[in-house]
Formats: sequence, structure tokens, C-alpha cells
Amino acid sequence: MASTSKPVLYTYFRSSCSWRVRIALAFKGVAYDQVAVNLIKGGGQQNAGSFKALNPMKQIPALSIDGITLSQSLAIIQYLDETRPGPRLLPEDAKKRAQVRMISDHITSGIQPLQNLNVLQKLGDEKKLEWAQCFIINGFQALESLLQQTAGRYCVGDEVTMADLCLVPQVYNAVRFKVDLAPFPTIERINNSLLELEAFKVSHPSCQPDTPPEP
Repeated sequence: MASTSKPVLYTYFRSSCSWRVRIALAFKGVAYDQVAVNLIKGGGQQNAGSFKALNPMKQIPALSIDGITLSQSLAIIQYLDETRPGPRLLPEDAKKRAQVRMISDHITSGIQPLQNLNVLQKLGDEKKLEWAQCFIINGFQALESLLQQTAGRYCVGDEVTMADLCLVPQVYNAVRFKVDLAPFPTIERINNSLLELEAFKVSHPSCQPDTPPEP
């Protein structure tokens, strides 16, 4: 079902939602073009009318592919898994597939939205760090317990899945917000293993076209 035209990913280098999709595209070997949407510059380029036409929620990522434009990172990842060959990101086994979705939703619904930029901006500078740490730590406590039941080398067994694509960007955010990972050894072990893989390296926020130069 692959299209002859190259997909276009609307992304921001440090967006964890965009990073998930970049990993999936790299993992599947899909070549694509990037359009940077700066979430900070000028009040946020995601608020521009041209981008709102692509995604009325004014969120990234958005992926134009196969004649359609998709938003919401998990929907994009699942579409890529259904339409592109290569290693599966959702296991064939129904129980493992449910576990992958459970862990993915735990991160993308239960942790990440609470430390989104638009949430933190409502709190004021003095409360941002405390807020983010609170919800990341609470989420990681539950996630650590879940992973102790499902993990092999990665989140669910020994194959990379959609859950792993959600885990690594969230750990990156935890480090940004100065969360101590020592109480979460399973999370830290899986994250370190995943960061050794090429798809995770090339999609990392430090090496994107819109990554600001180091001062």
C-alpha cells in the first residue's frame, strides 16, 4: 500500500510524541521529509492557521502519507505497522499485543499529557518542575511494576514494540525534569538497551534538522 510520494512528518525536535513516530519510521525504513513546527517560537507555530488545517487540535506530530494526513502518535504508529513491511511493532500474539497497548496507553495517556508544554505554561515557572516530577514519578512507580511482569530485553518480551517507542521519549523527559531513575531499575535498563539501537539513535532529539545548535 506504500505510496510513491515521500511522506511528510510535521515534527518538533524535542516533542516526545513526534519522537515516537520518528522511531517508527526509522524502524520500518521509511524515508520521509520533515517540516519543523516550533512549539515555542512566536507563541507556537502549531497555532498557525496553515497547521490547524492539517490538525485541528494544533498538536504534533502530523504525518501526511498515502494521500491522508494522520495525527495522534499511536494511530500513526499503528497505521505504519499495518501498511509497511518489516519488524512488527504490535505482536501477533493477542495477549502480548494487549500488553503493548496497555503500556503505551499508560505512558501516552497517564504520564506524558500531564507534563506537556501547554499544561506547564498554565502553572507558572515556580511550579513547573514540582508538577512534572510528581506525575512522572507517580506514573513510573506503576510502570515499573507493570514492566516487571511483561519485560524481557524490552518492554514486552525480547522484541521492540510500540511500547518501547513510548518509553524512551518519556524517560528522556524524566531526565529533563531531574527525576531520579534509581528507584526504577527496570525502566532504566530497558531504556539503556533501546538507546543502543540505530532507529532510536537517528531519531533522537539531539540530531534532528530543527535541533538548535549548542551554545
